[in-house]
Amino acid sequence: MATDEQKKLIVEALEKKTGKSKFYLKDFYTMIPDLKPRAIKNIVNEMVADGILEYWSSGSTTLIGLKGVGKQAGAEHED
Repeated sequence: MATDEQKKLIVEALEKKTGKSKFYLKDFYTMIPDLKPRAIKNIVNEMVADGILEYWSSGSTTLIGLKGVGKQAGAEHED
């Protein structure tokens, strides 16, 4: 289970990044370098379940970003 501090580190790292709003899972590995990739994946999945992060898929690639951030945030689900 992820600690609040680990979640905070990820959110802060994402907010500092400029020019991009969606990231590959491997990009999250450098945000908490002392954890193994599997632990990072579990934290990311937990944050998605909590509604902090969201998955975005192009059909062939899955990216992860802060919920409601990015160009697609307002355009999705508008039929």
